[in-house]
Amino acid sequence: MDWITLLRSLQSDFIKRLTSGCLLHCETEGQYSELTVISGERLKALREFCWQMAEKYKRTSPVRDVFISNLKGKLGEEVVKERLAAFVTEVDYEKRFGVGDGKVDFTLTFDPSVGIAVKSRHGSLNKVRWSINSEEVQKNAVVVCIFIQEEVNEAQPEYHLFFAGFLPTQMIKLKTGKISFGIEQLLYGSGLRCYLEQLESLTPVNSQNQKYQIDKSDSKQKFSYQQHKQHFTKTNFSPEQQPSYQQQKQQSVKTNFSHEQNNYLRFHNGDMNLLFVKIGDECFEKEQYNAAINNYNQALKLNSKDFETYYKRGLAHYHLGDYEGAIADYIQAIEINPYYGKVYNKIGLSRYHLGDYEGAIADYTQAIRINPNDAVAYRSRADIRYHLGDYQGAIEDYNQAVKINPNRSQLGDSKRAIEFFSQSIDLKPNDVSGYKNRGNYRFDLGDYQGAIEDYTQILKMNSHDIDAYYNRGQARCNLGDYQGAIEDYTQIIKRNTNDADAYYHRGHARYNLGDRQGVVDDFQKAADLYRKEGKLEEHKNTRERILDLEIEESLDILNF
Repeated sequence: MDWITLLRSLQSDFIKRLTSGCLLHCETEGQYSELTVISGERLKALREFCWQMAEKYKRTSPVRDVFISNLKGKLGEEVVKERLAAFVTEVDYEKRFGVGDGKVDFTLTFDPSVGIAVKSRHGSLNKVRWSINSEEVQKNAVVVCIFIQEEVNEAQPEYHLFFAGFLPTQMIKLKTGKISFGIEQLLYGSGLRCYLEQLESLTPVNSQNQKYQIDKSDSKQKFSYQQHKQHFTKTNFSPEQQPSYQQQKQQSVKTNFSHEQNNYLRFHNGDMNLLFVKIGDECFEKEQYNAAINNYNQALKLNSKDFETYYKRGLAHYHLGDYEGAIADYIQAIEINPYYGKVYNKIGLSRYHLGDYEGAIADYTQAIRINPNDAVAYRSRADIRYHLGDYQGAIEDYNQAVKINPNRSQLGDSKRAIEFFSQSIDLKPNDVSGYKNRGNYRFDLGDYQGAIEDYTQILKMNSHDIDAYYNRGQARCNLGDYQGAIEDYTQIIKRNTNDADAYYHRGHARYNLGDRQGVVDDFQKAADLYRKEGKLEEHKNTRERILDLEIEESLDILNF
Protein backbone atom coordinates (compact mmCIF):
# COMPACT_ATOMS: atom_id res chain seq x y z
CA MET A 1 0.00 0.00 0.00
CA ASP A 2 1.51 3.37 -1.05
CA TRP A 3 1.43 6.39 1.27
CA ILE A 4 -1.33 8.18 -0.66
CA THR A 5 -3.67 5.21 -0.38
CA LEU A 6 -2.86 4.90 3.31
CA LEU A 7 -3.56 8.57 4.06
CA ARG A 8 -6.81 8.43 2.10
CA SER A 9 -7.90 5.40 4.08
CA LEU A 10 -7.12 7.24 7.32
CA GLN A 11 -9.00 10.28 5.99
CA SER A 12 -12.14 8.20 5.44
CA ASP A 13 -11.97 7.01 9.03
CA PHE A 14 -11.39 10.59 10.22
CA ILE A 15 -14.49 11.86 8.38
CA LYS A 16 -16.62 9.19 10.06
CA ARG A 17 -15.25 10.15 13.47
CA LEU A 18 -15.69 13.85 12.73
CA THR A 19 -19.41 13.37 12.15
CA SER A 20 -19.70 11.40 15.41
CA GLY A 21 -17.49 13.71 17.48
CA CYS A 22 -14.87 11.05 18.38
CA LEU A 23 -11.71 13.04 17.61
CA LEU A 24 -8.08 13.11 18.68
CA HIS A 25 -7.48 16.20 20.81
CA CYS A 26 -3.97 17.13 21.92
CA GLU A 27 -3.13 20.48 23.50
CA THR A 28 0.66 20.03 23.32
CA GLU A 29 2.28 22.42 20.87
CA GLY A 30 4.12 20.74 18.01
CA GLN A 31 2.11 17.53 18.18
CA TYR A 32 -0.66 16.53 15.81
CA SER A 33 -4.29 17.01 16.84
CA GLU A 34 -7.50 16.70 14.85
CA LEU A 35 -9.19 19.34 17.04
CA THR A 36 -7.92 22.72 18.20
CA VAL A 37 -9.95 25.02 20.46
CA ILE A 38 -9.24 28.77 20.43
CA SER A 39 -10.81 31.08 23.00
CA GLY A 40 -10.01 33.57 25.78
CA GLU A 41 -6.97 35.84 25.53
CA ARG A 42 -5.67 33.96 22.54
CA LEU A 43 -8.82 34.72 20.55
CA LYS A 44 -8.87 38.30 21.83
CA ALA A 45 -5.37 38.87 20.43
CA LEU A 46 -6.43 37.50 17.04
CA ARG A 47 -9.49 39.74 17.00
CA GLU A 48 -7.43 42.83 17.80
CA PHE A 49 -5.04 42.07 14.96
CA CYS A 50 -7.92 41.51 12.52
CA TRP A 51 -9.60 44.78 13.49
CA GLN A 52 -6.29 46.55 12.78
CA MET A 53 -6.21 44.95 9.35
CA ALA A 54 -9.86 45.86 8.76
CA GLU A 55 -9.11 49.48 9.57
CA LYS A 56 -6.02 49.39 7.36
CA TYR A 57 -7.87 48.11 4.31
CA LYS A 58 -11.28 49.70 4.89
CA ARG A 59 -10.97 51.73 1.70
CA THR A 60 -10.96 48.61 -0.44
CA SER A 61 -13.74 46.63 1.31
CA PRO A 62 -16.38 47.04 4.07
CA VAL A 63 -14.70 46.92 7.49
CA ARG A 64 -16.75 43.99 8.81
CA ASP A 65 -16.09 41.91 5.69
CA VAL A 66 -12.36 42.51 5.97
CA PHE A 67 -12.45 41.61 9.67
CA ILE A 68 -14.34 38.34 9.08
CA SER A 69 -12.09 37.36 6.17
CA ASN A 70 -8.95 38.04 8.20
CA LEU A 71 -10.24 36.22 11.26
CA LYS A 72 -11.06 33.11 9.23
CA GLY A 73 -7.55 33.09 7.85
CA LYS A 74 -5.84 33.78 11.18
CA LEU A 75 -7.79 31.02 12.95
CA GLY A 76 -6.58 28.49 10.40
CA GLU A 77 -3.01 29.78 10.52
CA GLU A 78 -3.07 29.55 14.30
CA VAL A 79 -3.88 25.83 14.02
CA VAL A 80 -0.99 25.17 11.63
CA LYS A 81 1.43 27.22 13.72
CA GLU A 82 0.48 25.29 16.86
CA ARG A 83 0.70 21.87 15.20
CA LEU A 84 4.00 22.42 13.34
CA ALA A 85 5.53 24.88 15.87
CA ALA A 86 9.24 25.54 15.17
CA PHE A 87 9.03 23.47 11.99
CA VAL A 88 7.60 26.50 10.16
CA THR A 89 8.38 30.21 10.03
CA GLU A 90 5.54 32.71 9.79
CA VAL A 91 5.33 35.12 6.90
CA ASP A 92 5.54 38.78 7.93
CA TYR A 93 1.95 39.91 7.37
CA GLU A 94 2.76 43.59 7.71
CA LYS A 95 4.92 43.44 4.58
CA ARG A 96 2.43 41.94 2.19
CA PHE A 97 -1.14 42.36 1.04
CA GLY A 98 -3.81 39.67 1.29
CA VAL A 99 -3.53 38.72 4.95
CA GLY A 100 -5.29 35.51 5.99
CA ASP A 101 -5.64 33.99 2.54
CA GLY A 102 -2.49 35.07 0.70
CA LYS A 103 -0.23 33.29 -1.74
CA VAL A 104 2.11 31.93 0.97
CA ASP A 105 1.08 31.68 4.63
CA PHE A 106 4.08 29.82 6.11
CA THR A 107 7.53 28.68 5.01
CA LEU A 108 9.64 25.83 6.34
CA THR A 109 12.28 26.83 8.86
CA PHE A 110 14.95 24.73 7.13
CA ASP A 111 14.05 26.03 3.66
CA PRO A 112 12.22 29.38 3.19
CA SER A 113 11.61 28.51 -0.48
CA VAL A 114 9.07 25.86 0.59
CA GLY A 115 5.70 27.52 1.11
CA ILE A 116 2.54 26.34 2.84
CA ALA A 117 -0.90 27.73 1.94
CA VAL A 118 -3.59 27.58 4.63
CA LYS A 119 -7.30 27.60 3.73
CA SER A 120 -9.98 28.02 6.40
CA ARG A 121 -13.67 27.46 5.70
CA HIS A 122 -16.97 27.24 7.60
CA GLY A 123 -20.13 25.49 6.42
CA SER A 124 -21.90 22.18 6.17
CA LEU A 125 -19.30 19.39 6.34
CA ASN A 126 -20.67 17.56 3.29
CA LYS A 127 -20.77 20.77 1.23
CA VAL A 128 -17.79 22.84 2.39
CA ARG A 129 -15.15 23.42 -0.30
CA TRP A 130 -11.60 24.70 -0.22
CA SER A 131 -9.97 26.17 -3.31
CA ILE A 132 -6.50 27.08 -4.56
CA ASN A 133 -5.44 29.04 -7.64
CA SER A 134 -2.62 28.43 -10.07
CA GLU A 135 -0.29 31.04 -8.52
CA GLU A 136 -0.68 29.45 -5.08
CA VAL A 137 0.02 26.03 -6.57
CA GLN A 138 3.29 27.32 -7.99
CA LYS A 139 4.41 29.02 -4.77
CA ASN A 140 3.54 26.35 -2.21
CA ALA A 141 4.50 22.76 -1.48
CA VAL A 142 1.20 21.92 0.21
CA VAL A 143 -2.21 23.38 0.91
CA VAL A 144 -3.53 22.77 4.44
CA CYS A 145 -7.30 22.87 4.97
CA ILE A 146 -8.96 23.88 8.24
CA PHE A 147 -12.67 23.40 8.97
CA ILE A 148 -14.26 25.92 11.36
CA GLN A 149 -17.24 24.54 13.25
CA GLU A 150 -18.75 27.88 14.30
CA GLU A 151 -19.74 30.71 11.98
CA VAL A 152 -17.09 33.40 12.22
CA ASN A 153 -18.36 36.70 13.64
CA GLU A 154 -17.40 39.46 16.06
CA ALA A 155 -19.06 37.95 19.14
CA GLN A 156 -18.25 34.22 18.98
CA PRO A 157 -16.49 33.38 22.31
CA GLU A 158 -14.88 30.10 21.22
CA TYR A 159 -13.94 28.30 18.03
CA HIS A 160 -13.55 24.57 17.41
CA LEU A 161 -11.15 24.10 14.50
CA PHE A 162 -10.64 20.78 12.75
CA PHE A 163 -7.49 19.83 10.83
CA ALA A 164 -9.46 18.74 7.75
CA GLY A 165 -6.44 17.47 5.81
CA PHE A 166 -3.83 18.52 3.24
CA LEU A 167 -2.84 18.13 -0.40
CA PRO A 168 0.67 18.28 -1.90
CA THR A 169 0.53 20.81 -4.73
CA GLN A 170 2.49 18.40 -6.96
CA MET A 171 -0.75 16.40 -7.15
CA ILE A 172 -2.64 19.40 -8.52
CA LYS A 173 -2.26 19.91 -12.26
CA LEU A 174 -3.47 23.46 -12.71
CA LYS A 175 -2.06 25.96 -15.19
CA THR A 176 -4.74 28.67 -15.02
CA GLY A 177 -7.75 29.50 -12.85
CA LYS A 178 -8.42 27.60 -9.64
CA ILE A 179 -9.69 24.25 -8.41
CA SER A 180 -11.96 23.37 -5.49
CA PHE A 181 -12.05 20.20 -3.41
CA GLY A 182 -14.01 18.73 -0.53
CA ILE A 183 -12.86 17.03 2.64
CA GLU A 184 -13.05 13.57 1.06
CA GLN A 185 -10.37 14.56 -1.51
CA LEU A 186 -7.83 15.56 1.18
CA LEU A 187 -5.10 13.42 2.72
CA TYR A 188 -5.18 12.72 6.45
CA GLY A 189 -3.53 15.54 8.41
CA SER A 190 -1.14 13.45 10.50
CA GLY A 191 0.87 12.73 7.34
CA LEU A 192 1.67 16.41 6.77
CA ARG A 193 4.75 16.64 8.99
CA CYS A 194 6.23 13.45 7.56
CA TYR A 195 5.67 14.73 4.03
CA LEU A 196 7.36 18.05 4.83
CA GLU A 197 10.27 16.29 6.56
CA GLN A 198 11.10 14.36 3.41
CA LEU A 199 11.50 17.72 1.66
CA GLU A 200 14.36 18.51 4.04
CA SER A 201 16.63 16.26 1.99
CA LEU A 202 15.84 18.50 -0.99
CA THR A 203 17.22 21.69 0.64
CA PRO A 204 19.44 23.63 -1.79
CA VAL A 205 23.10 24.24 -0.91
CA ASN A 206 24.18 27.69 0.23
CA SER A 207 25.07 29.10 -3.16
CA GLN A 208 23.26 31.76 -5.13
CA ASN A 209 24.08 30.18 -8.47
CA GLN A 210 24.03 26.45 -7.71
CA LYS A 211 20.49 25.05 -7.84
CA TYR A 212 21.39 21.52 -6.78
CA GLN A 213 24.37 19.54 -5.57
CA ILE A 214 25.68 16.12 -6.65
CA ASP A 215 26.92 13.60 -4.15
CA LYS A 216 29.55 11.82 -6.27
CA SER A 217 29.94 8.98 -3.80
CA ASP A 218 26.63 7.48 -4.81
CA SER A 219 25.99 9.43 -8.05
CA LYS A 220 22.58 10.53 -6.83
CA GLN A 221 21.30 14.05 -7.44
CA LYS A 222 19.85 16.03 -4.58
CA PHE A 223 17.44 18.60 -5.96
CA SER A 224 16.03 21.77 -4.45
CA TYR A 225 12.31 21.78 -3.76
CA GLN A 226 11.49 23.83 -6.86
CA GLN A 227 13.44 21.41 -9.08
CA HIS A 228 11.77 18.50 -7.31
CA LYS A 229 8.38 20.01 -8.09
CA GLN A 230 9.32 20.77 -11.71
CA HIS A 231 10.58 17.21 -12.02
CA PHE A 232 7.10 15.94 -11.23
CA THR A 233 5.05 18.53 -13.09
CA LYS A 234 6.90 17.81 -16.33
CA THR A 235 5.56 14.27 -16.13
CA ASN A 236 2.21 15.11 -17.66
CA PHE A 237 1.23 12.08 -19.73
CA SER A 238 -2.08 11.67 -21.48
CA PRO A 239 -3.84 8.35 -20.69
CA GLU A 240 -2.60 6.95 -24.03
CA GLN A 241 1.00 7.99 -23.29
CA GLN A 242 1.09 6.53 -19.78
CA PRO A 243 4.41 4.65 -19.30
CA SER A 244 4.32 0.92 -18.76
CA TYR A 245 5.37 -0.60 -15.46
CA GLN A 246 8.76 -1.64 -16.94
CA GLN A 247 9.37 1.89 -18.25
CA GLN A 248 8.48 3.32 -14.84
CA LYS A 249 10.79 0.81 -13.18
CA GLN A 250 13.70 1.75 -15.47
CA GLN A 251 13.08 5.41 -14.83
CA SER A 252 12.86 4.89 -11.05
CA VAL A 253 16.56 4.04 -10.71
CA LYS A 254 17.63 7.39 -12.16
CA THR A 255 16.97 9.60 -9.11
CA ASN A 256 16.37 9.32 -5.41
CA PHE A 257 12.76 10.44 -6.03
CA SER A 258 11.74 7.24 -7.84
CA HIS A 259 9.39 6.10 -5.06
CA GLU A 260 7.56 9.44 -4.89
CA GLN A 261 7.39 9.71 -8.69
CA ASN A 262 5.89 6.26 -9.07
CA ASN A 263 3.32 7.19 -6.46
CA TYR A 264 2.55 10.29 -8.47
CA LEU A 265 2.16 8.30 -11.66
CA ARG A 266 -0.22 5.92 -9.93
CA PHE A 267 -2.15 8.93 -8.73
CA HIS A 268 -2.18 10.37 -12.24
CA ASN A 269 -3.33 7.12 -13.84
CA GLY A 270 -5.75 5.94 -11.15
CA ASP A 271 -7.17 9.14 -9.72
CA MET A 272 -6.74 11.73 -12.45
CA ASN A 273 -10.43 11.31 -13.10
CA LEU A 274 -11.02 13.17 -9.81
CA LEU A 275 -9.43 16.29 -11.28
CA PHE A 276 -11.56 16.07 -14.41
CA VAL A 277 -14.62 15.63 -12.20
CA LYS A 278 -13.69 18.67 -10.11
CA ILE A 279 -13.16 20.82 -13.19
CA GLY A 280 -16.49 19.55 -14.50
CA ASP A 281 -18.12 20.48 -11.20
CA GLU A 282 -16.72 24.01 -11.43
CA CYS A 283 -18.01 24.37 -14.99
CA PHE A 284 -21.41 23.09 -13.85
CA GLU A 285 -21.55 25.66 -11.05
CA LYS A 286 -20.82 28.39 -13.60
CA GLU A 287 -23.64 27.00 -15.79
CA GLN A 288 -21.10 26.04 -18.48
CA TYR A 289 -22.86 22.74 -19.08
CA ASN A 290 -21.19 21.74 -22.36
CA ALA A 291 -17.76 22.24 -20.80
CA ALA A 292 -18.88 20.24 -17.77
CA ILE A 293 -19.97 17.37 -20.03
CA ASN A 294 -16.60 17.40 -21.82
CA ASN A 295 -14.73 17.08 -18.51
CA TYR A 296 -17.06 14.36 -17.23
CA ASN A 297 -16.41 12.52 -20.51
CA GLN A 298 -12.67 12.59 -19.80
CA ALA A 299 -13.23 11.37 -16.25
CA LEU A 300 -15.36 8.45 -17.46
CA LYS A 301 -12.65 7.42 -19.94
CA LEU A 302 -10.38 6.91 -16.93
CA ASN A 303 -13.06 5.28 -14.74
CA SER A 304 -16.07 3.93 -16.58
CA LYS A 305 -17.58 2.57 -13.33
CA ASP A 306 -17.97 5.95 -11.62
CA PHE A 307 -21.75 6.07 -11.22
CA GLU A 308 -21.65 9.50 -9.60
CA THR A 309 -20.01 11.04 -12.66
CA TYR A 310 -22.72 9.53 -14.88
CA TYR A 311 -25.23 11.17 -12.54
CA LYS A 312 -23.49 14.55 -12.80
CA ARG A 313 -23.26 14.32 -16.59
CA GLY A 314 -26.95 13.51 -16.61
CA LEU A 315 -27.65 16.70 -14.65
CA ALA A 316 -25.69 18.72 -17.21
CA HIS A 317 -27.69 17.14 -20.07
CA TYR A 318 -30.89 17.94 -18.17
CA HIS A 319 -29.99 21.63 -17.83
CA LEU A 320 -29.34 21.77 -21.57
CA GLY A 321 -32.86 20.39 -22.17
CA ASP A 322 -31.51 17.06 -23.42
CA TYR A 323 -33.87 14.93 -21.31
CA GLU A 324 -33.23 11.74 -23.27
CA GLY A 325 -29.47 12.15 -22.84
CA ALA A 326 -30.02 12.78 -19.14
CA ILE A 327 -32.12 9.61 -18.79
CA ALA A 328 -29.44 7.58 -20.57
CA ASP A 329 -26.80 8.75 -18.08
CA TYR A 330 -29.06 8.21 -15.08
CA ILE A 331 -29.75 4.65 -16.24
CA GLN A 332 -26.00 4.04 -16.56
CA ALA A 333 -25.58 5.18 -12.94
CA ILE A 334 -28.34 2.83 -11.78
CA GLU A 335 -26.87 -0.13 -13.66
CA ILE A 336 -23.64 0.37 -11.71
CA ASN A 337 -25.40 1.12 -8.40
CA PRO A 338 -29.07 0.03 -8.33
CA TYR A 339 -29.54 1.57 -4.88
CA TYR A 340 -28.49 5.10 -5.85
CA GLY A 341 -31.89 6.42 -4.82
CA LYS A 342 -31.67 10.09 -5.80
CA VAL A 343 -31.13 9.13 -9.43
CA TYR A 344 -34.69 7.79 -9.62
CA ASN A 345 -35.97 11.26 -8.69
CA LYS A 346 -34.02 12.79 -11.56
CA ILE A 347 -35.16 10.14 -14.05
CA GLY A 348 -38.74 10.80 -12.96
CA LEU A 349 -38.31 14.53 -13.55
CA SER A 350 -36.85 13.97 -17.02
CA ARG A 351 -39.67 11.56 -17.93
CA TYR A 352 -42.18 14.16 -16.72
CA HIS A 353 -40.75 16.72 -19.16
CA LEU A 354 -41.05 14.16 -21.95
CA GLY A 355 -44.71 13.52 -21.02
CA ASP A 356 -44.12 10.00 -19.72
CA TYR A 357 -46.20 10.48 -16.56
CA GLU A 358 -46.73 6.83 -15.72
CA GLY A 359 -43.01 6.16 -16.12
CA ALA A 360 -42.24 9.11 -13.85
CA ILE A 361 -44.61 7.79 -11.16
CA ALA A 362 -42.86 4.40 -11.35
CA ASP A 363 -39.47 6.09 -10.88
CA TYR A 364 -40.62 8.12 -7.85
CA THR A 365 -42.18 4.97 -6.38
CA GLN A 366 -38.83 3.19 -6.72
CA ALA A 367 -37.08 6.11 -5.02
CA ILE A 368 -39.53 5.79 -2.11
CA ARG A 369 -38.92 2.02 -1.90
CA ILE A 370 -35.19 2.67 -1.52
CA ASN A 371 -35.71 5.56 0.93
CA PRO A 372 -39.15 5.69 2.59
CA ASN A 373 -38.23 9.13 4.03
CA ASP A 374 -37.65 10.79 0.65
CA ALA A 375 -39.93 13.83 0.93
CA VAL A 376 -38.94 15.07 -2.55
CA ALA A 377 -40.09 11.82 -4.15
CA TYR A 378 -43.46 12.00 -2.37
CA ARG A 379 -43.94 15.62 -3.39
CA SER A 380 -42.98 14.98 -7.01
CA ARG A 381 -45.25 11.93 -7.26
CA ALA A 382 -48.06 14.02 -5.76
CA ASP A 383 -47.56 16.67 -8.49
CA ILE A 384 -48.01 14.10 -11.24
CA ARG A 385 -50.94 12.38 -9.54
CA TYR A 386 -52.65 15.75 -9.24
CA HIS A 387 -51.93 16.42 -12.92
CA LEU A 388 -53.54 13.07 -13.81
CA GLY A 389 -56.61 13.78 -11.63
CA ASP A 390 -55.73 11.33 -8.83
CA TYR A 391 -56.51 13.89 -6.09
CA GLN A 392 -56.77 11.38 -3.24
CA GLY A 393 -53.36 9.90 -4.09
CA ALA A 394 -51.90 13.40 -4.42
CA ILE A 395 -53.20 14.46 -1.00
CA GLU A 396 -51.77 11.35 0.64
CA ASP A 397 -48.37 11.99 -0.95
CA TYR A 398 -48.35 15.69 0.00
CA ASN A 399 -49.28 14.87 3.59
CA GLN A 400 -46.46 12.32 3.75
CA ALA A 401 -43.97 14.83 2.32
CA VAL A 402 -44.90 17.40 4.97
CA LYS A 403 -44.80 14.78 7.72
CA ILE A 404 -41.22 13.88 6.72
CA ASN A 405 -40.10 17.46 6.19
CA PRO A 406 -42.29 20.24 7.64
CA ASN A 407 -40.42 22.83 5.57
CA ARG A 408 -43.17 24.61 3.64
CA SER A 409 -40.99 24.98 0.53
CA GLN A 410 -41.40 21.24 0.04
CA LEU A 411 -44.77 21.82 -1.56
CA GLY A 412 -43.78 24.52 -3.98
CA ASP A 413 -46.77 26.58 -5.15
CA SER A 414 -48.71 27.94 -2.13
CA LYS A 415 -52.09 28.26 -3.85
CA ARG A 416 -51.99 24.67 -5.03
CA ALA A 417 -50.89 23.51 -1.57
CA ILE A 418 -53.85 25.35 0.02
CA GLU A 419 -56.17 23.59 -2.38
CA PHE A 420 -54.72 20.20 -1.46
CA PHE A 421 -54.96 20.79 2.27
CA SER A 422 -58.51 22.10 1.94
CA GLN A 423 -59.45 18.83 0.25
CA SER A 424 -57.62 16.94 2.97
CA ILE A 425 -59.59 18.81 5.67
CA ASP A 426 -62.85 18.03 3.86
CA LEU A 427 -61.95 14.35 4.00
CA LYS A 428 -60.67 14.53 7.62
CA PRO A 429 -62.33 17.47 9.50
CA ASN A 430 -60.27 16.81 12.67
CA ASP A 431 -56.92 16.68 10.90
CA VAL A 432 -54.75 19.07 12.95
CA SER A 433 -51.83 18.84 10.50
CA GLY A 434 -54.14 19.81 7.63
CA TYR A 435 -55.23 23.01 9.41
CA LYS A 436 -51.66 23.80 10.43
CA ASN A 437 -50.27 23.36 6.92
CA ARG A 438 -53.10 25.31 5.30
CA GLY A 439 -52.70 28.08 7.89
CA ASN A 440 -48.99 28.32 7.17
CA TYR A 441 -49.54 28.60 3.43
CA ARG A 442 -52.29 31.17 3.90
CA PHE A 443 -49.86 33.14 6.05
CA ASP A 444 -47.23 32.97 3.28
CA LEU A 445 -49.72 34.37 0.77
CA GLY A 446 -50.68 37.23 3.11
CA ASP A 447 -54.12 35.80 3.91
CA TYR A 448 -53.65 36.51 7.62
CA GLN A 449 -57.34 36.32 8.46
CA GLY A 450 -57.60 32.88 6.86
CA ALA A 451 -54.46 31.79 8.69
CA ILE A 452 -55.92 33.01 12.01
CA GLU A 453 -59.06 30.97 11.39
CA ASP A 454 -56.98 27.82 10.83
CA TYR A 455 -54.79 28.40 13.90
CA THR A 456 -57.90 29.07 15.99
CA GLN A 457 -59.40 25.79 14.82
CA ILE A 458 -56.23 24.00 15.93
CA LEU A 459 -56.43 25.57 19.39
CA LYS A 460 -60.03 24.43 19.73
CA MET A 461 -58.79 20.87 19.27
CA ASN A 462 -55.62 21.35 21.33
CA SER A 463 -55.35 24.37 23.60
CA HIS A 464 -51.69 23.62 24.39
CA ASP A 465 -50.36 23.89 20.83
CA ILE A 466 -47.53 26.43 21.24
CA ASP A 467 -46.90 26.76 17.49
CA ALA A 468 -50.53 27.70 16.87
CA TYR A 469 -50.39 30.46 19.51
CA TYR A 470 -47.12 31.74 18.12
CA ASN A 471 -48.27 31.73 14.47
CA ARG A 472 -51.62 33.30 15.31
CA GLY A 473 -49.81 36.00 17.27
CA GLN A 474 -47.70 36.84 14.25
CA ALA A 475 -50.74 36.91 11.95
CA ARG A 476 -52.59 39.20 14.39
CA CYS A 477 -49.60 41.57 14.50
CA ASN A 478 -49.58 41.73 10.71
CA LEU A 479 -53.28 42.72 10.79
CA GLY A 480 -52.63 45.36 13.49
CA ASP A 481 -54.40 43.40 16.24
CA TYR A 482 -51.61 43.96 18.75
CA GLN A 483 -53.77 43.28 21.79
CA GLY A 484 -54.76 39.91 20.36
CA ALA A 485 -51.11 39.15 19.62
CA ILE A 486 -50.13 40.05 23.21
CA GLU A 487 -52.75 37.60 24.48
CA ASP A 488 -51.32 34.81 22.30
CA TYR A 489 -47.71 35.45 23.36
CA THR A 490 -48.87 35.61 27.00
CA GLN A 491 -50.44 32.16 26.61
CA ILE A 492 -47.07 30.84 25.42
CA ILE A 493 -45.27 32.40 28.40
CA LYS A 494 -47.79 30.86 30.82
CA ARG A 495 -46.87 27.44 29.43
CA ASN A 496 -43.13 28.15 29.24
CA THR A 497 -41.75 31.03 31.30
CA ASN A 498 -38.34 30.67 29.61
CA ASP A 499 -39.48 31.22 26.02
CA ALA A 500 -37.24 34.13 24.98
CA ASP A 501 -38.87 34.55 21.55
CA ALA A 502 -42.32 34.97 23.13
CA TYR A 503 -41.07 37.79 25.38
CA TYR A 504 -39.32 39.44 22.44
CA HIS A 505 -42.38 39.38 20.16
CA ARG A 506 -44.72 40.43 22.95
CA GLY A 507 -42.41 43.39 23.49
CA HIS A 508 -42.82 44.36 19.84
CA ALA A 509 -46.61 44.19 20.13
CA ARG A 510 -46.54 46.32 23.30
CA TYR A 511 -44.35 48.87 21.53
CA ASN A 512 -47.06 49.40 18.92
CA LEU A 513 -49.57 50.06 21.72
CA GLY A 514 -47.28 52.63 23.39
CA ASP A 515 -46.61 50.49 26.50
CA ARG A 516 -42.94 51.49 26.84
CA GLN A 517 -42.39 50.04 30.28
CA GLY A 518 -43.91 46.75 29.17
CA VAL A 519 -41.63 46.77 26.13
CA VAL A 520 -38.49 47.31 28.23
CA ASP A 521 -39.53 44.60 30.69
CA ASP A 522 -40.15 42.06 27.91
CA PHE A 523 -36.99 42.93 25.97
CA GLN A 524 -34.88 42.75 29.13
CA LYS A 525 -36.31 39.33 29.98
CA ALA A 526 -35.70 38.14 26.40
CA ALA A 527 -32.10 39.44 26.46
CA ASP A 528 -31.38 37.62 29.74
CA LEU A 529 -32.77 34.35 28.37
CA TYR A 530 -30.88 34.69 25.07
CA ARG A 531 -27.66 35.19 27.01
CA LYS A 532 -28.28 32.09 29.14
CA GLU A 533 -29.03 30.07 26.00
CA GLY A 534 -25.81 31.25 24.36
CA LYS A 535 -27.68 33.02 21.54
CA LEU A 536 -25.25 35.92 21.36
CA GLU A 537 -26.55 37.50 18.16
CA GLU A 538 -30.14 37.58 19.47
CA HIS A 539 -28.88 38.91 22.82
CA LYS A 540 -26.95 41.67 21.06
CA ASN A 541 -29.92 42.68 18.88
CA THR A 542 -32.28 42.81 21.86
CA ARG A 543 -29.84 44.92 23.89
CA GLU A 544 -29.62 47.32 20.94
CA ARG A 545 -33.41 47.61 20.89
CA ILE A 546 -33.43 48.47 24.61
CA LEU A 547 -30.79 51.15 23.97
CA ASP A 548 -32.87 52.54 21.09
CA LEU A 549 -35.85 52.84 23.45
CA GLU A 550 -33.75 54.70 26.01
CA ILE A 551 -32.57 57.12 23.31
CA GLU A 552 -36.17 57.67 22.12
CA GLU A 553 -37.25 58.40 25.68
CA SER A 554 -34.42 60.91 26.12
CA LEU A 555 -35.41 62.68 22.90
CA ASP A 556 -39.05 62.84 24.04
CA ILE A 557 -37.97 64.50 27.30
CA LEU A 558 -35.86 67.05 25.40
CA ASN A 559 -38.69 67.83 22.98
CA PHE A 560 -41.07 68.27 25.88
